[in-house]
Amino acid sequence: MPQNVIPSPCVDVCVLNADDLCIGCYRTGDEISLWWAMGDAEKKDVYERIKVRERQAVASPDRSE
Repeated sequence: MPQNVIPSPCVDVCVLNADDLCIGCYRTGDEISLWWAMGDAEKKDVYERIKVRERQAVASPDRSE
């Protein structure tokens, strides 16, 4: 196994909301299904988007469901 494996952000709360975002890891359905085929650069980009989505969800908690 490669040493620099970027782990999945999955937290075992796999529920997509009306915006197609997982309420557990803040990935889209496409990001979840394509994760294992992504390269490291793509995964890092997803993590950056997750940070933004998580901040938005905290600022507007009613949008997370």
